[in-house]
Amino acid sequence: MTPVQKLAGLVLLILVLMTVAAGAAWQVQDWRIGKRLAEQARLHQEDLAATARAASAQALAEKKKRLAIEQDLAAQDQQHTRELSDAKRNQALLRDRLATADVRLSVLLADDPASGSKVPTAAGSVSVVHAARRAQLDPAHAQRIIAITDDGDNGLIALRACQAYLRAIAD
Repeated sequence: MTPVQKLAGLVLLILVLMTVAAGAAWQVQDWRIGKRLAEQARLHQEDLAATARAASAQALAEKKKRLAIEQDLAAQDQQHTRELSDAKRNQALLRDRLATADVRLSVLLADDPASGSKVPTAAGSVSVVHAARRAQLDPAHAQRIIAITDDGDNGLIALRACQAYLRAIAD
């Protein structure tokens, strides 16, 4: 064997050894990167699972809150309906009593000594208020006044119901 062949064999051997070493280094690097990627994938899955659990817990809390608001609104609606029904029943009773002259609507008269004019009271009217002059209203006028107050009462009941609804959904 000539020295050139020996040198060529040696270079070839070195190249083979370098290729094997590079391949081994590449394989070791692949294992290391594979481990890192597997760890990152595991951490990513844990993060996704934690995010899903948090979203599920938040959705459950929102659902419970919505159900509580719905129940509160249903109770308020029942109360509003009951108040409205009671008011209508009381209004109908008062209208009936006015129509049958069971109850008479009267007003206090103001004495104005400067003008000297006094509205005469109804003859034979009985008053619970002493030292105050009263005049009884015509039943038709009394019915109109009761109708106006009925509308006002219904409006106040509806206003309270709206305010309660807004308070419930604002919380």
